[in-house]
Order: sequence, then structure tokens, then C-alpha cells
Amino acid sequence: MSVKGQTEIAMLKSLHIERFTAFPEAELHFGSDLNVIIGENGSGKSHLLNAAYTPIAVGAAKHPEASGAALPPKPLLQSLLARKLVGVFRPEGLWRLVRRQRGRSECHLAYRFADPQLDLAFGFSSVERSEVTLDRVPAARAEKLPVFLPTRELLSIYPGFVSLYETTQLEFPETWRDTCILLGAPLARGPREARIKELLEPLEAAMGGGIVLEPSGRFYLELPSGTMEMQLVAEGLRKLAMIARLIATGSLLDKGYLFWDEPEANLNPRIVKTIARTIVQTAQSGIQVFIATHSLFLMRELHVLQQREFSSLDARCFGLHITPGGVSVQQGKTMDDIGPIAALDEDLQQSARYIDAEAAQSGR
Repeated sequence: MSVKGQTEIAMLKSLHIERFTAFPEAELHFGSDLNVIIGENGSGKSHLLNAAYTPIAVGAAKHPEASGAALPPKPLLQSLLARKLVGVFRPEGLWRLVRRQRGRSECHLAYRFADPQLDLAFGFSSVERSEVTLDRVPAARAEKLPVFLPTRELLSIYPGFVSLYETTQLEFPETWRDTCILLGAPLARGPREARIKELLEPLEAAMGGGIVLEPSGRFYLELPSGTMEMQLVAEGLRKLAMIARLIATGSLLDKGYLFWDEPEANLNPRIVKTIARTIVQTAQSGIQVFIATHSLFLMRELHVLQQREFSSLDARCFGLHITPGGVSVQQGKTMDDIGPIAALDEDLQQSARYIDAEAAQSGR
């Protein structure tokens, strides 16, 4: 089976949510390759990423409590979903994720995949702290763990983080732990190495070297002049390094899912251009990619790459709009289909003001 065919079987096709955090109701229909969630701060971009990530992470993980079963029994799966939601979102209890309204309320989330055996749906109420009710139970496990990249790079905090997280009450999202586990996985070997090398070359060129994990548990950037501790490497390069490491271990190869929250955060435009190319190349290689952003620069770079080099990508854009009744979602194939986004409009208006100011200055 082709990489594209594998991806289409595993891909998340849609997510339907009711009374979840800031969303009264929304149904998102995803592209098989690239999905871009756009909105200003506070519009719920990260909430949608987390909501899409959580059941896939639960479904793909191996759970000791399942005693070797292909799928955890329904009561255990309900408990695992509840624990993961709390670990990923870090609320005081599940009830904090239910949209606020007078009286008791219930939240519902339903997921459809290209393979119907992966479909699931569940809900919980505004008085529930730690339990969900499965309305639809999946008949199969996801094949591969999803990857979640937060706004912060994780290589510099990697040494000892997983063991500390699992033995100490830390308030970091559980996505940090999940990603650190994947970063520490062994390098992929065999027939995939040629493809890995192809994907790594532009990243290593941008970083000036490759990534190595020493037995001490620390990551280093290996340069022609020697190695450099990851803590001494610029943050933008550390973000590239995370992607490079996940490609090298096979976590971002052939098929699977990548969720990336604000890839452009704290990066200069040159690095953002490299990030944009990495995103579309990852999507083209068989990974279903979901990103959340409010960067006009990143959106434009993605658009240019799609128009010039990656026109076959199945992509979707989702615009989040804050209204008095909650956040609404507009969706389509391009930015033109999702309505005006205040954060993007401010960038455009500033560009217009700058051009007008320069024209006035030159006309004096």
C-alpha cells in the first residue's frame, strides 16, 4: 500500500463538538494532509489541537492495565480518556472543560476516521470531575502514536523530564511528557534511512549540523567544529532540531499525525520559512498535520509553497471567530474561505500604513 493510502486509512476526517470550552457547537472536516487552525489569542486554537490529539494518543498507546488486549475494555477506556483529558488540558476537573451555562450541562465530542473502526464518541457533564461516558467505542487501535509539538521547545529540558513528570506533581501539560518520550526513542534503521536522510538534509543545513542524544541523556548539536549543548543553541534552531529528531526516530515518517501549536512562536522570519517548508514536506510524506497559528507570515509562506510546489496537498483552513455566544468556526480550502481574522487584519493594516508613510515621506 502507498504512503498516501496508509494515511487516508488512518486520517482523522472530522471532529464534532458540543458545549466544549469556548465552542457552543462546531463540526470540523479535516484535510488528509494539512490543516491550519487560525485565530487570535483566546479563540480556542490550542483547545482544538488538544481535543483532536487526546483520543488518538489514548488509542495508540499501550496500556499495562489492558493486560495485552488489543483494545482496553470500555470501562478502562473511559477512565483512560478522562485521565488523558485532565493530563493534557490541566483543568481542576473535567467539568471545567464544559461550556459554562446556567444549570447542569453536558459536553460531547465525536470523531470520525477514514477507517470507521477507529471512530469514537464520548461526553461528560458539568458536575463530573474524572469520568467520561463512551457513546461509541472504537473497534481497533490507532497504529501510531501522534506527535504534539508545543509552543516551547523541549530538547533543553529533556534530561530527566519524563521520570520527573511521572514521579512528581508537575503542572506541565502531558503533551510535553508524550513528546519527550518520542524524542528519546532510538533512531530508525533499515529501508527508511534513505527517506530519512532526504528529509533531514534541509533541516541540518539550516541548523549547521545534526542532532545527537548522548548516553548522559542530553541532546547536542553536532557541528563541524564540535558539539554544542542544546541549551546554548538558539530557540528557533532547537525547534528545527525537535522535528529533525522525530524524523530520525521514525515518529514523523510514512504515516501518523503531527499537532503543532504556533510553530512560528519566538522565531525570526528566516526560520519561519524553513518551518513552513518542513510542515508541507511532512504533510506530503504521509503525516496528517494540524497546526494552530495567528501568524500572517507563516500563512503566506504555506500558501506560496502550496501554489508553487505542493499543489496536490489536501489542505483545509479553519477560522475561529469570537462572538457574544461563543467561538464559531468557518472552514474552507484557503484563507479566503474563513472570514476576517483580527490578528491577520492587523498585520495587513500595518503593511498598508507603512507603505502610505513611506510614500508620504518620499513625496516631500
